[in-house]
Amino acid sequence: MNNCDTTNNKRKLKNMINLDTIQQDIASLPPDAQQVIFELVCVLKKSYFPNQPEIPESKTQDWSDFIGCIEAEPDLARNYKTYLSNELEEKYDHR
Repeated sequence: MNNCDTTNNKRKLKNMINLDTIQQDIASLPPDAQQVIFELVCVLKKSYFPNQPEIPESKTQDWSDFIGCIEAEPDLARNYKTYLSNELEEKYDHR
C-alpha cells in the first residue's frame, strides 16, 4: 500500500467519524430543527445539482420520526411475528 492509499484511508475514516457525529447531533435535535436541516439539504442539492430529477414523495406517510423512539429487541424487524405471537399467547392464554 502506498502512502497515498494510507492518506485516503485516514481521510475516509475521519469523514466517517464526522458523519457519525453529525448524524448523532442531528438525531439529538427536536423534530422541527431536523426538518429545517432536511429542507436545507434539499435546497443545497438543488443548487449544486440542478439537473437532478426530483424524487416524488411517497404516497404513504413518512414514519422516519418514529425510528429509535422505542427500545426493542435488535431483531424485531426480522422476527416481529414471533414476538407478536408470543405476546398475544401470553396475554390471551387464560382462555
